[in-house]
Amino acid sequence: MVNFKLNDKFTQAFTVTGEVYDGFIKLFKDTNQLHTDERFANLYNFKGCVMHGNILNGFISYFVGECLPIKNVIIHSQEIQFKQPVYLNDKLIFEALVDGIYESVNAIEFKFSFKNNELKVVAKGKIQIGLLL
Repeated sequence: MVNFKLNDKFTQAFTVTGEVYDGFIKLFKDTNQLHTDERFANLYNFKGCVMHGNILNGFISYFVGECLPIKNVIIHSQEIQFKQPVYLNDKLIFEALVDGIYESVNAIEFKFSFKNNELKVVAKGKIQIGLLL
């Protein structure tokens, strides 16, 4: 199906820059103290402000819309589990593996993970995309 095969692997690097962080806050107005007050985050044993989990969802959207070898796609569903905190300036490695191909409904399913600088999984999940024909 459009050159996808089971176990095809895609890798993309992302960095949670100040621009990404500030842009998220500006757009969505989420100024929760865990994300914006380092002292507050330290009270709960985090080493700094914890980045918004939905920043990772933005990276997933970029992957689907810009990194796949086809552009006529739409996200059908997405599931994400947050395993470890992500901090400002963390470099993340996103890996997605084709886990299912459903030709009868023109859909592809990926298992994915984000790993941090120490190669610890900070988030993982599944994405199902549809091919627009």
